[in-house]
Amino acid sequence: MHLPQPFFRLPCCFDAMRLRQEAAALPPDIWAPHPNGIAGNSSVRLISVDGGENDLVDGSMRETPHLALMPYVRQVLASFGVPWSRTRLLKLAPGAGVPAHADINYHWFNRVRLHIPITTRPEVRFHCGDASVHMAPGEAWIFDNWRLHNVVNPTPDARIHLVADTAGNAEFWRLVGSGGDAHEPAPKLDYEPGGNPAVLTERSVLRSVMNPAELELLIGNLRGELVGLPDSNEAQQRLARYHGLLDSFVRDWRQFYMLHGEEQSGWGDFRRLRDAVRGASMQLCDGMVLRTNGVAAHQVLEGRVLRVCLSGKAAEAPFSSAPRHAVTASSAPDRACEQPLFIVAAPRSGSTLLFETLAAGEGLATLGGEAHWLIETIAELCPGAPGVDSNRLLAAQATPHIIERIRSQILEHRVDREGKRPRDGRILKFLEKTPKNALRIPFLDRVFPDARFVFLWREPRGNISSIIEAWRAGKWRTYPRLEGFELPWSLLLPPGWQTMRGRPLEEVAAFQWSVTNSTILNDLAALPANRWTIADYDGFVADPAETIRRICRFADLEFDDGIRERVDSPLPPARHTLTPANPLKWKRNRAELERVLPLVESIRARLVRTSQVDASEEPGRLRIDSRGVR
Repeated sequence: MHLPQPFFRLPCCFDAMRLRQEAAALPPDIWAPHPNGIAGNSSVRLISVDGGENDLVDGSMRETPHLALMPYVRQVLASFGVPWSRTRLLKLAPGAGVPAHADINYHWFNRVRLHIPITTRPEVRFHCGDASVHMAPGEAWIFDNWRLHNVVNPTPDARIHLVADTAGNAEFWRLVGSGGDAHEPAPKLDYEPGGNPAVLTERSVLRSVMNPAELELLIGNLRGELVGLPDSNEAQQRLARYHGLLDSFVRDWRQFYMLHGEEQSGWGDFRRLRDAVRGASMQLCDGMVLRTNGVAAHQVLEGRVLRVCLSGKAAEAPFSSAPRHAVTASSAPDRACEQPLFIVAAPRSGSTLLFETLAAGEGLATLGGEAHWLIETIAELCPGAPGVDSNRLLAAQATPHIIERIRSQILEHRVDREGKRPRDGRILKFLEKTPKNALRIPFLDRVFPDARFVFLWREPRGNISSIIEAWRAGKWRTYPRLEGFELPWSLLLPPGWQTMRGRPLEEVAAFQWSVTNSTILNDLAALPANRWTIADYDGFVADPAETIRRICRFADLEFDDGIRERVDSPLPPARHTLTPANPLKWKRNRAELERVLPLVESIRARLVRTSQVDASEEPGRLRIDSRGVR
């Protein structure tokens, strides 16, 4: 919950010795690891969904058997007279900490987290916004978890807090408002032997369809915090479009609610609207953050609204009949997804420029630009889902349900070069270039068995330098919280990213370049030679017409007037260009590059060999294996 100040100490205290005794008496094997795998963090669940061994926040909260082992903790919780949500003992091992983060999900919009320290030392500091405090044993604190906050235990002893989530009641908030004078002893709740008071717990379960009044409240709060970065006319125009998107979302949701209420007949319409807003938000959200915590706008929209506005069966309901003029999988010709063309490349390697050049042709349809949402709106394909710890996806993860969903979304959202839906019956080849797809070739091959791939690579000197600059610019932050990383992760997330913990930025950038390019090479080796071709960025920039003609021959595309007009003039900057083109830009990072270029030389040599195709050869004829070209 967003509070008017970072910390509030409540005017009450508890028997720290008794709390320590109860915590020390717990069986060691009931301490569970952190749900996100943060090292040195563990917990004992006292109140959870259905009283189970879980860390969920949505559902009917009940006591776990562990709470029965702690009679004084029960008395402490009961003394507040409020219903509790998730409640745990949280332990920080010696030297461990919790990375800086903001709690932006739906659960936290109306709830705060109460901390009662049990075991701690004065060196342990809790940081929130620009403030920090030491929470002493037996005290009671709440804090503004909407702001960035973190804690570090630099001591040789474990730190244990009783941590309980609640929305409070009027008396609770009067207690908070009365404050705690650090110089005056607060009244203490003594342990009552044999006391077994009732502990109130939440019975709040998400509705199948969010009420439009609640949706409007959540969206309105988000809109009040939105800012566009940098402060430029372009950013302000994009911000205005984003406000328009959110306003339309609220109005259309209310319309569907008036038509259907929460009846199953409307679930498909609600889901269609939710997914369309998700996709549009991901395309518009570059540079948009929340004013008071700096979190990306789409991340807040996703966590606070889109993941919870539909729940249970409603969240996975099939689409209902499409509105008039919409394109669906059943109405569009199957040929619309025949032989799609995917540009695969490491980030910052010029793929946007190649994509925009090809998309100038009349024979191609796109999703309007990078389409991260096409895959990342599917929860089971996102990092953190079972079996997914990076952007790498394999063929087995393309289930029939997922294949149908991806193809349907393409058919529904594809546009021609003018940004319009293709006319009924008009067959356009689909073109896509989201950088993360470079790590998903086996998956895409299963979804589109006749797909073709254009592999664009760039010399590591310029490419790695550009990746470094992208990290520093902060415009491509993809994963704000990864274990072991102080800064948000930028650009794609390759498998093995965990090995980069604590490494300097230039090594992370070189890792992204080398893993992406080697993964593409290995995956293409498993495909028939006529389904891929390779182009290098320097050759493309030097002679765009020749490169595009070769790709058009490979992909059975017409080199039409739209493409010809594009390549007959100097190529304009791509939409994601960070600074004006300059072949010597890499010199800004000369020292960093000198340290990492030897690490990627073997991959560079392999790329050079693969690119050395005789001009008389047809594209894609070389065969690649783990040793290089043969």
